[in-house]
Amino acid sequence: MEGILDFNNDLDINLFDQVIETLYKGSGDAQKKAQEILTNFKSNQNAWTRADKILTLSSNPQSKFIALSILDELIKTKWKALPDDQRLGIRNFIASMIISMCENDDQFVSQRALISKSDLTLVQIIKQDWPANWPNFIPEIVQSSRAGFNVCENNMVILKLLSEEIFDFSAEQMTQAKAKSLKTRMCDEFSQIFGLCHEVLEKATKPSLIISTLKALLKYIPWIPLGFIFETNLLELLSNKFLPELEFRSITLKCLTEVSQLISNQFDSKFLLMFTLTMSNIVKIIPQNIDFRSTYENSNSSEQEFLQDLAMFLVTFLSNHLTVLEKNSIQDNDVKELLLISHQYLVNLSSIEERELFKTCLDYWSKLVSGLFQEVQQFSLQNQSPLMQLQYGSRINTNINNTNNNNNTNINGGSGTSSNLRKNIYSDILSKLRLVMIQNMVRPEEVLVVENDEGEIVREFVKESDTIQLYKSMREVLVYLTHLDIDDTESIMSAKLASQIDGSEWSWHNINTLCWAIGSISGAMDEDREKKFLVTVIKDLLTLTEMKKGKDNKAVVASNIMYIVGQYPRFLKAHWKFLKTVVNKLFEFMHETHEGVQDMACDTFIKITQKCKRHFVIQQASESEPFIDEIIRNIQSTTDDLQPQQVHTFYEACGTIISAQNSVQTREKLLQNLMSLPNSAWSTIVQQAGNDPELLSNPEVVKIIANIIKTNVAVCKPLGPGFYTQLGFMYVDMLSLYKAVSGLISNAVAKDKIIAPKTPQVRGLRTIKKEILILIETYISKADNVDEIVRDLVPHLLAAILEDYKTNVPAARDAEVLNCLSTLVDKVGDRIPNEIVLILSNVFECTLNMINKDFTEYPEHRVEFYKLLKEINLKVDCQCVLNY
Repeated sequence: MEGILDFNNDLDINLFDQVIETLYKGSGDAQKKAQEILTNFKSNQNAWTRADKILTLSSNPQSKFIALSILDELIKTKWKALPDDQRLGIRNFIASMIISMCENDDQFVSQRALISKSDLTLVQIIKQDWPANWPNFIPEIVQSSRAGFNVCENNMVILKLLSEEIFDFSAEQMTQAKAKSLKTRMCDEFSQIFGLCHEVLEKATKPSLIISTLKALLKYIPWIPLGFIFETNLLELLSNKFLPELEFRSITLKCLTEVSQLISNQFDSKFLLMFTLTMSNIVKIIPQNIDFRSTYENSNSSEQEFLQDLAMFLVTFLSNHLTVLEKNSIQDNDVKELLLISHQYLVNLSSIEERELFKTCLDYWSKLVSGLFQEVQQFSLQNQSPLMQLQYGSRINTNINNTNNNNNTNINGGSGTSSNLRKNIYSDILSKLRLVMIQNMVRPEEVLVVENDEGEIVREFVKESDTIQLYKSMREVLVYLTHLDIDDTESIMSAKLASQIDGSEWSWHNINTLCWAIGSISGAMDEDREKKFLVTVIKDLLTLTEMKKGKDNKAVVASNIMYIVGQYPRFLKAHWKFLKTVVNKLFEFMHETHEGVQDMACDTFIKITQKCKRHFVIQQASESEPFIDEIIRNIQSTTDDLQPQQVHTFYEACGTIISAQNSVQTREKLLQNLMSLPNSAWSTIVQQAGNDPELLSNPEVVKIIANIIKTNVAVCKPLGPGFYTQLGFMYVDMLSLYKAVSGLISNAVAKDKIIAPKTPQVRGLRTIKKEILILIETYISKADNVDEIVRDLVPHLLAAILEDYKTNVPAARDAEVLNCLSTLVDKVGDRIPNEIVLILSNVFECTLNMINKDFTEYPEHRVEFYKLLKEINLKVDCQCVLNY
């Protein structure tokens, strides 16, 4: 096989084909040998001189691909260095080979892949030679297109590729000057290309040639002079000749979509004509009255693609040219009908269960309804006196719905009328859109159940995901729709809820989407209306809970009740008895073991406390004590059936409530009562640990300790500075525990070496260390008592963590140490210059040695290390750091 590396003799084509055959179909040492030989062959500076012979004589398609790839590399790296005659020879050879394969009908089909690869090679040559060294390229390729249908079809492919290279990819592959030169020349000579395309579209009958031409045209439309599009019959050809034909309709609609991207007031009448012709044919292709959802589900991929293309066309045209349609619809009923038909199609397309298609439609709906809403707002402001604008400007939204039922009356006594508001044109469309939005509302939040580094199963709220972004967009649209017509929104939601109760539309999916939609419009109604609506909804859902049989069904409805009440804090704040009833109901749900119910109950409880916390710490009318006292008193029985993470959420909610108490004395008393159970367990364990050194080897005890500290973290988050007394109660013992746990980990590492940090025992012990660090960091980040931090916290903290961090093996060092130190430096760095030197001497070098080997190991340590250095640089005097 090495014979192909002899460049002093003619290439043995059979031997070359054998090498390629071995490479692609062989195995083992023979395949490796073939790869090595081919690599050496391609790297030889004279390899390109063998390409013509391989392309002419080889019988192996892969051999020809290799030859073309060698030429590609030559063109990319050495083309300008070749003599003119060699460049011309290569160029003519490739062009002739392509034409030869195209002129043979059998080869045009069987060698399609090779022709495509050759086209790419020729385009690379064109980019190098045209226009300076190939000035007649455009006339030549146009002239050669008359040699036959196949040649013409392939030339369209070449011209399409060239357009992509110049207008789409030029920024990455050529200089700005070169790109500008090619773009200018392409535009200057485009009339010849357009003439060819136009002739094909008018006269050709071969489907593949027409499709190739339309694909090329698709790439030209964004950049060609507008006259070629609007001052010829191109749009009529696309709309009337090719759109109705099954094999052309998808690519034709893509071309029309590209035209819709263009904006020119000069050609508004042409845009209108194009849209009229297009929609007239769309109506014939897809009747308006079909079920789009089921049709899409039962369609093949090409039919589905056409519906997606239709959505893109409508969204693009309406986004850019809606004003033209609306303006003409005033005098022309046919245009008005067309306007409504196009929006009806979009509503139907929005009902299809295909997320990307729905998102395409949603982009337009968002733009439309926000524009309609702004118009109504502006109208309301213009028809108010200046005094009323000052008085009611912030509540202008409540007036919007006055335009729904009295289209010919003045708003607030103004002189204008609402009959010509744009929203009146779309009233039926908007009503149908409300139904689509309600039926398709996505989950408001995503929760992942994952295993953390310590092997614990925990829930994580996903802050940014496709579903959450989609929910936010849908919520925005539905809120606008509600502002535009509250009556209709409420009517649709009530009707859908009634269908759940009578069972005609009952399903978990339907009740979920409805309740998510109801929750999404919180705040869109005025307070009185919201109260009536919400009370009705909750009553109906409670009725549904009683009606439904089976724990699963009841749990689904219960979860939705909890979700909705959590979304309406304004109502809860205004109705204490209802708020208390809801919270007590949540406490009942915390004993319900059906999957998800306890999580939803805890999540809803903390949401309510975050929005209504003040109501829990004041003594309400007809109550004998603040509700928080009762909650704390019954905390053990309430949380009996909850998992540890759910208990932490409950305690965080209670901490949130206590943070609303302004009296320091009362707040500290509430905190003491809240932490009574964890503190009792903590004291017991600390006492037992003093008597029994082996206590920490018990996995159950380790879990209990970790959960006690996590409970403290949960309460510290919302309380912040108010947590100091509780931290003081635990602090010394907690750091003693930190040292004891560190000793056990060090012993395990000494015994089991590098594997130790991965064992269940050490992972559990490290959880304790991490949670202690998280608790201290959480408090310091929120604290305002810097003197006490420096005097009471810093000495014990540094004594416990620095030496331990430095002496541990890298795998057992906790990134939380660095995070805690960063927060400490941020808070009091300027007050502890000597301690900064101590910190650097213990963490700098050992951490640097962990992360300087590559850029991937210890990513958390890497981030926290640079954070620490940043804080030291910001907060500490340079001389102090230099002393280190």
